[in-house]
Amino acid sequence: MDYHRGAQVEVRIARIFNTYGPRMCIDDGRVVSNFVAQALRKEPLTVYGDGKQTRSFQYVSDLVEGLMRLMEGEHVGPFNLGNPGEFTMLELAQVVQDTIDPNARIEFKQNTEDDPHKRKPDITRAKELLGWEPKISLRKGLPLMVSDFRKRIFGDHSSTDSSTSA
Repeated sequence: MDYHRGAQVEVRIARIFNTYGPRMCIDDGRVVSNFVAQALRKEPLTVYGDGKQTRSFQYVSDLVEGLMRLMEGEHVGPFNLGNPGEFTMLELAQVVQDTIDPNARIEFKQNTEDDPHKRKPDITRAKELLGWEPKISLRKGLPLMVSDFRKRIFGDHSSTDSSTSA
């Protein structure tokens, strides 16, 4: 904001929250990609702590739409771009199980001290000023990511290429 005010430069400010989708790095350390890769590889899904900490997840096309509306608009920001729907880590693991392998095992490990208990974006400004809110639910977007990960991990090109549409 200082640069915007001081140098009279047009800027836009977005706070981007957890985003998932096709073409993510498979082993990037993010919880959704970790769970998907673990389930596909028949490894236990690693949940830290008691799994009650919450996160929110937005599909990549929702983020792109929010960024486009921000860039094309006249409002500087900051704007929170994320999905306010919360999932516990345990619920996320269960959604991944439902999507990939109902028999996938969940393994609990000690949590880190600095892991926040709750992360949920307030998207009120984005809704009011940009007319934006996420549209793709986790249960709808996750299979698109899984299809892409499956192809890249196993070279499985026989499944329908739905990873590019959402």
